[in-house]
Amino acid sequence: YTIGHMKRSQARRELIKDFLLICIGIALALFLSTSGMLDQMISLIGNTAAASFFAGIFFTSVFTLGPASVTLVNISEYGDPHTIALWGALGAVCGDLVLFFFIRDHFAEHITKSLRPSRVRRILASFHLGFMKWLSPILGALIIASPLPDEFGMALLGMSKIRVAVLIPIAFAMNMLGIYGLIWFTNVL
Repeated sequence: YTIGHMKRSQARRELIKDFLLICIGIALALFLSTSGMLDQMISLIGNTAAASFFAGIFFTSVFTLGPASVTLVNISEYGDPHTIALWGALGAVCGDLVLFFFIRDHFAEHITKSLRPSRVRRILASFHLGFMKWLSPILGALIIASPLPDEFGMALLGMSKIRVAVLIPIAFAMNMLGIYGLIWFTNVL
């Protein structure tokens, strides 16, 4: 075994741990939703704006997306969906900035290390090509608006060298759209 192979296998093990944490987060979200504990937590906070902001902070990460989504949907039973989406998006921007500045993209790092170096170089080089230069920020913004974790969108925006002054309004608008869409979709069902 080479050192590179050992590092890739270690990264793959870490990636499996990351996926297990995601599954635990989903199971926790389902438990909180069905047990009624989530309703009790929301009533303890008492303010739908504060609860939405707090849930929005956790709406950004792959590890906390499930519980935050369920919380936002449950909060929508007590308040105006527009207000919940607004405050949730403000919280999500705070969470996105933490991801962007302080966390060194833990999940993406494990994916990158699990690939061979030549593949990583090819992927990164593609972001300097003409069409990927403008496509990656658009894809990043769409990922932030989607129910997918924001880490992937933030990684794409980071690779496109976007400035923070541009990132904040994009992250706010996309998170607000995503949260409102989530609330609307679950209320339609």
